[in-house]
Amino acid sequence: MFTLPSRGPAASPRPDASSYRRAPPVRRAHGARVCRAGLHRPDGSRAPAPTPGVEWPAVHPPIEFGNASARDLPPAYPRRAARGTAGRLRAWQREALELYLERQPRDFLAAATPGAGKTTFALQLAAILLDRGIVERVLVVAPTEHLKHQWAEAAARAHIPLDPAFRNADHVFGAQWTGITATYAQVAANVAVHKALAEARRTLVILDEVHHGGDALSWGDAIREAYGNATRRVCLTGTPFRSDDAMIPFVTYEPQPDGTKISRADYSYGYARALADGVVRPVIFLTYAGNMRWRSRSGDEMSADLAAPATKDIIAQAWRTALDPRGDWIASVLRAANARLTQVRRGVPDAGGLVIATDQTQARAYAGILREITGESATIVLSDEDGASERIERFAAGTQRWMVAVRMVSEGVDVPRLSVGVYATSASTPLFFAQVIGRFVRARRRGETATIFLPSVPTLVHLAHELEVERDHVLGAPRHADDDGLDDELVERANERERASDALLDGADFEPLEAQAAFDRVLFEGDEFGSGPEADSLEEQDFLGFPGLLEPDQVRQLLRSHQDEISRRRQRSAGQAESSAAASDGEGEAMFRRVKRVRGELNRAVSVWAQMSGESHASVHSRLRRVSGGPAVAQADLHQLEQRLKTVRGWMRRGRR
Repeated sequence: MFTLPSRGPAASPRPDASSYRRAPPVRRAHGARVCRAGLHRPDGSRAPAPTPGVEWPAVHPPIEFGNASARDLPPAYPRRAARGTAGRLRAWQREALELYLERQPRDFLAAATPGAGKTTFALQLAAILLDRGIVERVLVVAPTEHLKHQWAEAAARAHIPLDPAFRNADHVFGAQWTGITATYAQVAANVAVHKALAEARRTLVILDEVHHGGDALSWGDAIREAYGNATRRVCLTGTPFRSDDAMIPFVTYEPQPDGTKISRADYSYGYARALADGVVRPVIFLTYAGNMRWRSRSGDEMSADLAAPATKDIIAQAWRTALDPRGDWIASVLRAANARLTQVRRGVPDAGGLVIATDQTQARAYAGILREITGESATIVLSDEDGASERIERFAAGTQRWMVAVRMVSEGVDVPRLSVGVYATSASTPLFFAQVIGRFVRARRRGETATIFLPSVPTLVHLAHELEVERDHVLGAPRHADDDGLDDELVERANERERASDALLDGADFEPLEAQAAFDRVLFEGDEFGSGPEADSLEEQDFLGFPGLLEPDQVRQLLRSHQDEISRRRQRSAGQAESSAAASDGEGEAMFRRVKRVRGELNRAVSVWAQMSGESHASVHSRLRRVSGGPAVAQADLHQLEQRLKTVRGWMRRGRR
């Protein structure tokens, strides 16, 4: 247990610290408020000067962790203590604090998986630095207005009063505050104000989700200028990477042999370890495919299966067709997700669901579909509307079933009761995907799980397989046109203003015609379960009916048990089909079905591995032929196809680890 050092020998009896107040503030030339030396009593009289060797009351008295201050925050504010750890720091938080206190660095980057308790770590560290007199004020910078207020509330519980209502026009904050919370955009809007705040006193700057410092050139430059002379800087992130070469401020980059530079975190706590520690929930992905039809700009009608390998353009248009609220695909997936939520709520009565949409138009349409399904209105959260933060808070504290949002809950927002999610957006960068999934992994009690419904497209399947991979930000890496998937520019525009993007559905180059949904398979810890293209409604119901409270090893065991049952069911069905075919002298038909099924599974697996490895589909198929033997896929027999499928799935498992 950490014990803060004493400031001197035993103190003589003195009045309680509450009988003193800070000296009235005075202004200096630079405009910042400071306090005169010494303490003043409430009646205005001045307390005697400190006696050498005698300890005076501190703003944060030197006490052991566990008393009423930042030391008493639950391990992941609010009320998300890992089992058996309530009332004390989690192991990773203690390790990170020990490392910081040993090194005493000016800059420190802590990369911890969403839901692990980064806020608690930072506030605990702030309390220590304040108590030791290393810093005198704390400034927190967050990506959004909602997170700015969320930080202020957490800090208030830690007895570190931060002003979330500070405006640039104020220039200084009141003497009752230890510091402020601001957004990155707010800092960029008036760098001089925030530079003065950081330099007027010894200051700790906490940069939450610091990768946003590279979102715009002006933001990165503003942060460097405003906080370049700060006493201490702590950078926090749950996703320490970006999809571009924008350098993240105050992050160390180390040169690599290939000429690139890679970010280095001072302390990392990934999803895999957090899951093993019971800090976060296991995530089960249910993927949905189906046949899509649309009309191209030239007037031609086109169709494709959502899960089938195809060109980038075909996959993008099939994906957009699936997300069209006028089609059956999204309605079917929302019905399945609602059925899953009903099952989860049998064990977790207040469990909630979240749909992430691409834009406002789709968000409102999805909310209308959910109302038809449930008979209950869904909470709609759009960041450019007044009261968005209040709606999130009401949803977090209530028992309403569904919330639909575009961006507001994609990162950092704390709604621990979220258990079921629908990824109904065409955003596909690893950063955005990780931020969304992070909304569902925050564990409150033993055995909670998260279920995410995904379009069965190679990009998202690959990201789901890679959930446990810890990433760093690489500068100077070669970029390819299809590295990060589809339509991210649409999402970026939605993130900035969330304007209705009618072009997404009704553009001159694209017109959705029909979208049918078909359950595909389950993804868990990098493995796949289910029959893929041959999956039926009975199989879907099996997976939707999983209990809402399961330990990770129980999820694993249950999925394997269901997979064995699916295999037995498939063998019985195949045997019956072969017997029927033989009786009618049509034995070749059963073999055709089997070859078609395995060929489809092989093509899907090759698509995922191509995403993971960076190889082309043709290169992967050629390597499989060299390893497993046999002709091209079109001429390969059933045994050869099965051997290649087994080989590529082995690559996927080893590559993930």
